[in-house]
This record gives sequence, C-alpha cells and structure tokens, in this order.
Amino acid sequence: MERFATGKDAALARRPDAPLYCFRPAVLRADAQRFMSLFPGETAYAVKTNGEPMVLSTLVEAGVKTFDVASPGEFEAVRAASPDAEMLYMHPIKAQSDIRLALETYGIRTLALDHEDEIAKVLRIVRALDLDPGDITIYVRLQTKGHALYELSKKFGAAPGHSVELVKRLDRIGFKVGLCFHVGSQIEETETYERALASADWVRGRAGVELAGLDLGGGFPADYGQDPRAKRPTLPDLDALMGSLRDNIREWDFQDLPLVAEPGRVVVARAFSLICRVLLRKGKRLYINDGIWASLSDSWTGKITLPARFIPDPARKTRAGDANRNVPFKVCGATCDSVDILSRPFWLPDTVDTGDWIEIGHIGAYSLALRTRFNGFYSDDFVEVETAFADNGAPDGYASLETMAD
Repeated sequence: MERFATGKDAALARRPDAPLYCFRPAVLRADAQRFMSLFPGETAYAVKTNGEPMVLSTLVEAGVKTFDVASPGEFEAVRAASPDAEMLYMHPIKAQSDIRLALETYGIRTLALDHEDEIAKVLRIVRALDLDPGDITIYVRLQTKGHALYELSKKFGAAPGHSVELVKRLDRIGFKVGLCFHVGSQIEETETYERALASADWVRGRAGVELAGLDLGGGFPADYGQDPRAKRPTLPDLDALMGSLRDNIREWDFQDLPLVAEPGRVVVARAFSLICRVLLRKGKRLYINDGIWASLSDSWTGKITLPARFIPDPARKTRAGDANRNVPFKVCGATCDSVDILSRPFWLPDTVDTGDWIEIGHIGAYSLALRTRFNGFYSDDFVEVETAFADNGAPDGYASLETMAD
C-alpha cells in the first residue's frame, strides 16, 4: 500500500479518477487504545462497523483480543486476522446452520438471543455436538429506550418481563447466563446507559440467577466535526461519558461482573477518509464518483455531519467564483439512479469545478461496509496516510444539517 503524509498529497500524486480510500492505521490504533483505557472491562470491536482486513489486523496489533461478530463472513474475517481472538456471536437471531458453524468450526462459546425459539435452536445444536451447556455463555438481550441518532431497539431485544423468563430458562438448562443491551448508535445523552443499567438490574433481581456477565453493547459516539452553521449537537464527550458510565456501573452494583462493550464508530470513524472527484459541476450541483450506493450512506440519512476538504486540480489555470466564500452544493452520486442524491448539501468553496477532488473525512464507520456494486461502480483502492484528517487544518466545508432546494 502506497504511503502519503496527507490525503491531499495522495490526491495530487495519484490523480485518482475513481474513489480513493485513505487509511490511517496510527489513528485507528490510538482511538482503539484510548477506548480500552477508559472502559472498565473487555473491549469487543463490532466487526459490522468496518470489517476490512487491514482494520482487523491493525486492531489486533493495538491489543484488541475480542470481536463482536454476526455472521460466518465475520467469523472468517476475524480468524484470518488472529487465530487466538475471542469471538462473541451477538446477533440475537441466527440461522441454525450458522450456530453449528460457530460452535463446531470456530469454537465460539458466547452467544446472544432475545426469544425462546432461539434457545431451542442453540440447544438442538449443543445436544447434537454433545457439548456441555455449562461451557457456553448466552446473553439475553434486553430492549432499551434512549436517545441516539440511530435507534436499535425497534428490531431486537426482549421486554424486561420476558427477559426474566429467558434468563430462568437458560439457567435451568445449564447454560451460563448474562445480560446485554444496545442503546443505539451515536447516543445523545449520558443518561441512556443509566436507564439501561436500571433495566438490567430489575431483570437480575427478579430472575434470581447468578449472572456470568453484562454486555453494554455500543452507542459510544464518534466525533465527526461540526458544521458552524448548525446548532451544536449534544453528543457527550467520550471521557465524560466513560466517567458517568463507571459511576452508573457502581451505582447499580455491576462492577464485580465481567463487563463487555462493543464499540464501533468511536474506534474506526476517524481512521479513513474518502477522496472523490467532481465529474461535473452543473450550476450549484456537483456530480461526484461516489454516492449513497457507495461510501456516503451517512450523508444520505442526514444524521452525521461529515467534514470535507477541497483539493483543487492544479491543471485548471482559471476559475470562476470567490475562493474565500463557501456555498451549498447539491451532491449527486455516480450511478444512474435518480435517488442517488445526498439529502444534505455540501458547503464548499465557490470555485470548486469539474476535475477537482474533495476529501471527505471520518468515513471509517459503515461507509465501506455498506458500499455496493450497483451499476458496476465499486472502488477498492486504498492508500495509507500518516496524519489524521484534522491535523491538516480546519475543513474547507461540511455536509450540512440543512436541506437544500433544487
């Protein structure tokens, strides 16, 4: 992999005509180690956030020993990165064949569920393989409510009363039993974890079963940057959030249990940027070689503000517009789909034009995982960059929280 000091250096040297991903392993290591130093338990990186081989191997080098996995593809990816890594199979609803693969081939011994039919699936495989249920830990996933940019409780999680019954049933069978929850992605208030811990305490008290552990899931917010035109979001600072979380763990008397967290965005968001090219400027529209079916799904949902840096093509000798004035551009993706238009404008210098590049920062979480091959467009080109996106000066623009008329 070619190495450059900055994303701008990579753009000007490579002059890419297809999307180019800038990977920052030093940033990834630093963010992972910061999280591990702050969380009072085991860190299980959520592979769904970004399962690229370079990410997983760098996390192993950084000291991550446990991974939250959801599918055979993720089992394989983690095992390729580390033969010794522990995997937690935390998807609550699983194919029976995948359960067998996890237990028999990959030696996974920690799973999660939120329904009695899932207990039957696991027990059927455990008996077929003649495994001791006492060697397997099953976490019951609780339904929680909180404020997050992406809510996750609408799809998974058992109600508190139902969770009590599931815990008791698993204990009677002989499994080790834990509790888990996921408060959502990019939480907006520190009290979110406190409410989830209170619910877990309620279930623990009524189940009357000795718990094997508590998994607090994800939700830890990444710092994406701030559009100066928009109201400052209320996302909590990681240090403050962790201090509050440690207090809440002690308040609800969970400090003596084995604790697990499943961070994703907060670990990997800053580790990548995307260099895309302006294929055409048409008035206040920019047609770029990426889009919602590629790396910019977060800009499509309108919930994340992404910082951007303008990289003018030095081959263009004359420009119209005011270089010192940022204006909103509607951004259109590369595919033929008319839906492939970002929901929010990018504010960029008025002089941006056909052939220029835009480096979009902090796209490490989900962007690569969600890119598709729709219309035949798909980039898998990476370079390594030594410095963080923010270390190269203030962004020239942002994906704004505002909407924009045609």
